Amino acid sequence: QVQLVESGGGLVQAGGSLRLSCTVSGTIVSINVMSWYRQAPGKQRELVATITTSGIRSYADSVKDRFAISRDIAKNTVNLQMNSLKPEDTGVYYCNSKRGAFSSWGQGTQVTVSS
Repeated sequence: QVQLVESGGGLVQAGGSLRLSCTVSGTIVSINVMSWYRQAPGKQRELVATITTSGIRSYADSVKDRFAISRDIAKNTVNLQMNSLKPEDTGVYYCNSKRGAFSSWGQGTQVTVSS
């Protein structure tokens, strides 16, 4: 059974930084496409960043050059370093793993950026 547990969210002022972590069990991060999504109040969940099994990274235009996704194979975690945070980055951030037809989600971690 795949389990994803996010951590690292919190309240930060605009311009600040946060580092989110997703601890994965029941599978190995390197054989999954790992992604971070976020959902702002009243909005649909949106894709923020992805790292493929071969390590290729991609980002939403709104976070490019500010966010960085990485994986630690030894710890079996996926991280999201978020810099230069803006109030519009506020939302619940979710970790997702995908391998073939199988997709799993974490419970989410709240990120609030104050202006």
